[in-house]
Amino acid sequence: MSINSVNSAMIQSLISMRSQFTDLQQQLSSGQKSQTYAGLGVGSGLTVSLNAQLSAINGFNNSIDMAMTRVGLAQNALSSVGNIGDTVKSLVLEGNTTGGNADTAQLTAQSSLQQILGLLNTQSGNGYIFSGNAPDQPSVASYDVIMNGDGTRAGLTQLISERNQADLGASGLGRLTLSTAGSTVSVAEDAVSPFGFKLAGVNSSLSNATVTGPSGSPSALSVNFTGAPNNGDAITLNFNLPDGTTQNLTLTATTQSPPGANQFTIGATPAATAANFQSALTTSLGTLAATSLTAASAMAASNDFFNADTSNPPQRVSGPPFNTATSLTAGTAANTVIWYTGDAGTGSARSTASARIDPNLVVSYGTRANETALRNLVQNVATLAAVTVSPTSPNASGLSTALGQRLSTAMSGAPGVQTVSDIETELAGAQASMSSSKSTHQQTSATLTNMLQGITGVSNEQVGAELLSLQNQMAATMQTTALLYQTSLVNYIK
Repeated sequence: MSINSVNSAMIQSLISMRSQFTDLQQQLSSGQKSQTYAGLGVGSGLTVSLNAQLSAINGFNNSIDMAMTRVGLAQNALSSVGNIGDTVKSLVLEGNTTGGNADTAQLTAQSSLQQILGLLNTQSGNGYIFSGNAPDQPSVASYDVIMNGDGTRAGLTQLISERNQADLGASGLGRLTLSTAGSTVSVAEDAVSPFGFKLAGVNSSLSNATVTGPSGSPSALSVNFTGAPNNGDAITLNFNLPDGTTQNLTLTATTQSPPGANQFTIGATPAATAANFQSALTTSLGTLAATSLTAASAMAASNDFFNADTSNPPQRVSGPPFNTATSLTAGTAANTVIWYTGDAGTGSARSTASARIDPNLVVSYGTRANETALRNLVQNVATLAAVTVSPTSPNASGLSTALGQRLSTAMSGAPGVQTVSDIETELAGAQASMSSSKSTHQQTSATLTNMLQGITGVSNEQVGAELLSLQNQMAATMQTTALLYQTSLVNYIK
């Protein structure tokens, strides 16, 4: 072999070693065997698979992080809403038992409602979390708009006022008409309508009196005195009220004049007794209308207002005039405030937001401000905030008590009816699933990363040793090559 051939081989060897040296330097700086899959040889296929799995896990973890942020905000808001509701409920219960200050209760309710509405408009990023499938829309209207309207649309206060006028009627007797003919007193509903007192029944222990009805349409009853009742005899009229509750009114015969509350004086003649009975009944009905009926009317109007949404506007009294109205009519989005402004779909609120947190697991964590528990709370607090009890009214205490009893019952909730705690529990289940999945992902990711490192990673100590060895080889080869280039025939002639 010629010297030139040897030199050429050594140069190629140096080029190859230089390439290896560069690769080793890259491995030392990057910690990876190769910058391309091709450089991994038979491990390239497994590397692709492991990287795909790690990428999927990262995607699941990102979904979990975003969902956990939103659910955390929802839980914080729900916890605060629940606490506010408990405070108002305690205030109502306290008022029922101690005759608490109605003005204080109303002011507290107004402040509490503003806080609740603000919490229901909580945002996560740019989305409203209690708007269901419409996160770009605020969940609820503002306090002022809900309560007072906006000039062209009526708010809750106006609807309660209209319904109150319709329920009390022009005479203030709950749409009942009273008349006396001789010794007979008649009580009748003024029209077939959903408003006012509805005669449901009568129970009488009156001596020398004939009670007929209630019957007919509109319903009516009569009491015909044929003689003098006994002192202490009584008659009880049963009424159905607009909010679905019932109310009894008992009048007791007495020989005293003037009679006490809910009593009528036995007259010298049947006609005189009938006149006294009508007078007492008129007074008692007026008081009952200003208390229990007014409270029931406010509850009915509030129920119509808050059970509505964009696809189901609230029912309103057909008027004006309202005090002689005989029917309800559907409001429109143009003339009546729609309190809930988010998605009003028929599907589950939870299904309005979901995240895939595992190849085989999807969690749902959506919420709507019009869910039963939240709507009931907003409705009851708003009703307390809207009904003004005048401290100078002789019926102030009775109205406050009647309203408080209804609100405390409504806020306590019937068995099986959704509560705020139920929503929190469902979201907590989603949180637990996400936390568990993330923990599993972390363990899986660590395992896969170790496997991947075993294929693509390098030992800095080993690479350093290889670099040193290769550097020595290159130095020796370069020295030899240099000597060969200097060799000629003269070196061999002696």
